[in-house]
Amino acid sequence: MRPFYVGSEIYRRSSYGPKHPLAVPRVSVCTDLVRAMGWMEEARFLEAQLAGDGLLHRFHTPDYVAALKRAEAEQAVSEEVRARHALGAAGNPIFREMFRRPATSAGGVALACRTVLPGGVVHCPGGGTHHGRPDRASGFCFLNDCVLGISEWLAAGLGRIVYLDIDAHHGDGVQDAFHDDDRVFTISVHEAGRWPNTGLAQDRAGGMARNFPVPQGFNDSEMRWLLHEAILPLVERFRPQAIMLQAGADALEEDPLAKLSLSNNAHFQVVRAVMGLAPRLVVTGGGGYNPFSAGRCWAGIWATLNGIEIPDRATPEASAVLGELHYARVAGRRPPAHWLDTLRDAPREGLVREEIRRLAVLALEEFA
Repeated sequence: MRPFYVGSEIYRRSSYGPKHPLAVPRVSVCTDLVRAMGWMEEARFLEAQLAGDGLLHRFHTPDYVAALKRAEAEQAVSEEVRARHALGAAGNPIFREMFRRPATSAGGVALACRTVLPGGVVHCPGGGTHHGRPDRASGFCFLNDCVLGISEWLAAGLGRIVYLDIDAHHGDGVQDAFHDDDRVFTISVHEAGRWPNTGLAQDRAGGMARNFPVPQGFNDSEMRWLLHEAILPLVERFRPQAIMLQAGADALEEDPLAKLSLSNNAHFQVVRAVMGLAPRLVVTGGGGYNPFSAGRCWAGIWATLNGIEIPDRATPEASAVLGELHYARVAGRRPPAHWLDTLRDAPREGLVREEIRRLAVLALEEFA
């Protein structure tokens, strides 16, 4: 089936604040690029809706959801709420849409998961908030839309689900939510020693997880090795009925919050590889704090899902979208030419280090 795209205008007008890493636009850049490249038929665009309490309470406590709503309405929290729910603390700021934005993401991922129930593919770049906890915000994630989306599949009776996370940060909230649940198998590729400092290679979450904590400088060749030598064999042996791919863009070399060295070609190859492994596929966004690299990557994922060959040069309309971006970091003041006139990065190949090979071997040990 031809893919659907889930989006919302809330991402265009919403910011975590001028000094926060999520001050930059990302989802709106992806959406604008897809349209500017001529890749979007409006019949394939689905508007994300605000998640209701019935969905949110499947994972998040009623007290926490109420506190999040109240914090948005009052634009302030008490010290007790700050300490209990991490609102207004630890990188989870008070801002104008602090409930509506994550609730729209949750509603969007849930919509994506419902849409593919008969079979199909959906790209939801506004999703991917994989750190959220039942009763508190964590890692810029006020809600956990990945868990909530997977809950739609479980409620519909699916019993073999793979959650694959290639964000630079370990998908701790999702792994912990389904710890010991033999219906959900979680796989995470993330930078070793990076916050939240979880996801060691030996961490199996009761047997239902495999973790790949990779070293700094992780390159396209090493991602390809892990993909073919470990990830795909794991997925194929599990025989999933549905796959959720969290495609955080902070593993790209240009991202300021990680030290991995992937090009967006790595993300495209992962997408291509998993497309045929289950009858249902949802691809979300996630981390990504450089608007040029995140927007270009997620737009390229939409092209990949549609079987569209990404051209060497962006259209003039797409270059105009990129040329209007404001990125306060040094690289953003004088962006390199390829950030403005291409969507596909130059490949970043390299040696496959022995520690990468060891991770692949370890991941396949004792897998039933």
